[in-house]
Amino acid sequence: MTRAMPTGTAIAWRPPIAESLAELQRQGRLQFTEVVAENVHLNHVPSALDELAATGVTVVPHGVSLGLADASRPDAGRLAHLAELATRFEAPIVSEHLAFVRAASTPDSLHGDVLEAGHLMPPPRTRDMLAVAVENIRIAQEQLPVPLAIENIAALLSWPEDELDEPDFLSEIVQRTGVYIVLDVANLHSSATARGTDPAAELARFPLDRVAYVHVAGGIERNGLYIDTHGHGVPDAVTDLLTRFVALRGSADLPGVMLERDSDITAEAVLSDLDRIDRAVAAGRDRVH
Repeated sequence: MTRAMPTGTAIAWRPPIAESLAELQRQGRLQFTEVVAENVHLNHVPSALDELAATGVTVVPHGVSLGLADASRPDAGRLAHLAELATRFEAPIVSEHLAFVRAASTPDSLHGDVLEAGHLMPPPRTRDMLAVAVENIRIAQEQLPVPLAIENIAALLSWPEDELDEPDFLSEIVQRTGVYIVLDVANLHSSATARGTDPAAELARFPLDRVAYVHVAGGIERNGLYIDTHGHGVPDAVTDLLTRFVALRGSADLPGVMLERDSDITAEAVLSDLDRIDRAVAAGRDRVH
């Protein structure tokens, strides 16, 4: 049996705010959450997370190290871990980033060690890279017991070799694989700011009918760039994109919207941003009518 797909507004599960999330569930304000897959071991699942799942809250495993845009194929062990977590939590979906994170899965004659970026790096949006990403996603889909969703990352650079823009790149991948999307509006804002493009115009060209759920996070402006820190308040530019997304979805069922925060994680901070997210969603619904 699997849980319901993500709905409502939510906050990603983090140990410092476990009790706050439990209280939101008791208030009927939390239908789903998300846990970073690399931070959870099957033999040591935090009791607070288990208790939250036992109340019926949908828990989505969210990977950060699979490297679906790596040149090498997805690591079988990482895929197995995602699959086991999906089964453990009866998750309806598993998510990962469309990014490369390492240069190779094993050492080679040129490099005595595997080169890890330590960051989610944007792939070149070329036809060759498109074929690699499609094949990697298909491999992951075959190994996972539930559907896969891929997330657009915050990219502060573009490659000179790019042949497609981000909306077209994602749309091609969706068309070829049927994969779902985790739409991160903060990442879209960050990437568009760095590229000097219009995030609202790009949003309208994303494959919005395949969005499984939405990420929202905070950040800061620094030297003309928007840095997606996951440790500051959510700015108006990001909530404006969320409102636009809700309006663009129209009368269709709205997927869940989730706040991510990875530093300065306090109940006061996350609940304040959750209220802002609720207002942005309500504003988008008003535009539909």
